[in-house]
Amino acid sequence: MSIQLKSPTEIAKLREANLIVADVLDTLEAAAKPGVSTWELNDIAAVRLKQLKGESAFLGYHDYPAVLCTSVNQVVVHGIPRRDVVLKDGDILSIDFGAFKDGWCGDSARTIPIGEVTPAAKALMQVTRESLERAIAACVPGKRLGDIGWAVQSHAESHGYSVVRQFVGHGIGRAMHEEPHVPNYGDAGKGRRLSPGLVIAIEPMVNAGGPEVLVKDDGWTAVTKDGSLSAHFEHSVAITDDGPVVLSKA
Repeated sequence: MSIQLKSPTEIAKLREANLIVADVLDTLEAAAKPGVSTWELNDIAAVRLKQLKGESAFLGYHDYPAVLCTSVNQVVVHGIPRRDVVLKDGDILSIDFGAFKDGWCGDSARTIPIGEVTPAAKALMQVTRESLERAIAACVPGKRLGDIGWAVQSHAESHGYSVVRQFVGHGIGRAMHEEPHVPNYGDAGKGRRLSPGLVIAIEPMVNAGGPEVLVKDDGWTAVTKDGSLSAHFEHSVAITDDGPVVLSKA
């Protein structure tokens, strides 16, 4: 599939879908407290999504069974909400959520603290968030995809963390996953040149330990091989002549 550049009108449509995603994530962040199960969060997301007249991008995607991904502690991505996974004080929870509105897709993720978390967990979340911010800052016409990956990799590794390579970001538009792949690692100045109208989902996944990831028998849940904590932040970003526009920020 070739890369599809979006018009300003199409980017506005993507913004509408991403505002639904941001609203649902805000709702979930407020609800995620010790004693709440990840399945309860899934129910909350489904109700809010219906109120906002959006459609889930995750439910049924390659038979995925929920409307969001809930990844706790050493789970990197694609954790399936469950009734028997109950949040406890000190956990960190990565929530990934996508939605369609009028045929256009929004996608975003954030890692949040549950109750009082350790300084180490706070630092991991902070550096992962900063890695995303640095990647977004590189989203200007004339830069290259490698500049985005290098922005994430260099910042994370400078703090002693590792970047997951098994999963990457992606283009987004009428489909949740479009070309190009957007790795969270790479060489500055290398790769496809960024053009106005390109819309991508950038999603650093950063581990406190090594970068290796294992996928559990359910075919979805990806965990750090060494059991270390992992954090995940994602925004959908449009590249414009005026610089990056973060579509999934309310």
